Amino acid sequence: MIRRPKPPIFRRPLAQDLPYDILPPILAQLSDRKDWHACALVSKVFNRAATPLLYRTLDSRVVSKSIVHHPSATLLKRPDLAQYVRHVTETGGVHRVSLVRYPHITEDTLKALALCKNLESMIWIDDSSTSHTILLSFLAVVRPHPLREITIRTHSDLGEVVWSELTTLTGLRKISIWCMEGPPRVLQGWSEFLGNTLTHLELGRCSGVPPTILISVLSQLPKLKDLRLKGAPATAIPTILTYLLNLRSLDTEYPGAHYARANRSIMNGPLPPPPLPALRRLTVRTSSIDSLGPQKLWSWIRELVPQPGLETFKLHAFTTNLSNTTIPRWFILDLVRVHGNTLKHFMVGDTQLTLEDIACLCSMFPNLETLVCSVASPDVESIVNSISKASNLRTLRLQVQWIPKYHGTNPLHQFTLEHARDLMLRNEHPRLRVIAFGFTLYTGKWILLEPQEGDQQSTLEFQVLADVAEDKWQI
Repeated sequence: MIRRPKPPIFRRPLAQDLPYDILPPILAQLSDRKDWHACALVSKVFNRAATPLLYRTLDSRVVSKSIVHHPSATLLKRPDLAQYVRHVTETGGVHRVSLVRYPHITEDTLKALALCKNLESMIWIDDSSTSHTILLSFLAVVRPHPLREITIRTHSDLGEVVWSELTTLTGLRKISIWCMEGPPRVLQGWSEFLGNTLTHLELGRCSGVPPTILISVLSQLPKLKDLRLKGAPATAIPTILTYLLNLRSLDTEYPGAHYARANRSIMNGPLPPPPLPALRRLTVRTSSIDSLGPQKLWSWIRELVPQPGLETFKLHAFTTNLSNTTIPRWFILDLVRVHGNTLKHFMVGDTQLTLEDIACLCSMFPNLETLVCSVASPDVESIVNSISKASNLRTLRLQVQWIPKYHGTNPLHQFTLEHARDLMLRNEHPRLRVIAFGFTLYTGKWILLEPQEGDQQSTLEFQVLADVAEDKWQI
């Protein structure tokens, strides 16, 4: 009698069966603290992997109108958790408003922060108009830590005392300064100590700073890779870039045609400027796209990206004069000539393109993944035809002005869920999964459906969900 071997018994793996080494990178893909908290309750192994992620970033901002849930209370009870803290956000209002109910909150916070020996970054937010004595206390505590990034967003002026303390911090990789009042702070007396380390810089107020000072300060930071300037003179930007050959991302403003003409002399030197960096991301914010000289804006943008390699171009045009916010064809063709093989994201908000411009973008930029613009069209099919050559398109966001195809007729302007589904499943757009028409956002994805009773296999189904698009001014 021949005995047949018993079939193997398959069972679902238990949490304790998973190797610990693979858990941290898997759980790191999550982004919600609630998810990490849930993982920490699964088992001891999961708790060990989730706890460092749960305490890596701490935020002291108020989460309730009546109760302040400050992380310092937990750290003082469990000092061992402080070793996992890398990033903290502190709010001045919490320490002032909460003094009545929590009289020792500042003292306890400073004690807890002193335990965070591995702290890498600190964000300080203060919307009040009071003195910054509390901020001075925090700076004194974090000074011995290996701080690499600092962000300060305040309503009132920092003052000379605080600024003097800040300028003694060295070894920083990222600095972000946004102060709504007082003289603009553009790292005078500080940049000379940061030249060997600083790679990311945000200056929230450069308006009124003489271009010569701005150029002098930034020229001492040759390792900058990411730069954001608000209010800097437009004509000073190309000169600044000649000193920052490692720069890869620039976010700046174009104040206006008249302002640019007033500072034109800055760029006129006896010798031609050295080469500019090969930017990968360029963001321009302006309210000056109007009939007073829009060509100067496009020429200025083209001047900033003469080197091949641009991957992302964003234009935030804060203007209500949409009838003149158009992009000239020669500008698009110039981008094609220099950046045709690299550009992936073309996002110009409500700035208008023609259907022919969109067709040009989709056919001449083979790697185009994101397209955001405004367009006038008689029907949905015209838009579909204009993007037919975009084989790598992933995200399409359009503000559409529907126009009648024939005089006296109503345009067919209803973009539906069925249109979105059909567009995502076309062979020409195998990667398109996000479509926004006006205020409606369509998101598509494949869903694995569990087998129904009597079925043997799971099935895949493509689902498209409609929702409200996020705020267009979000940055």
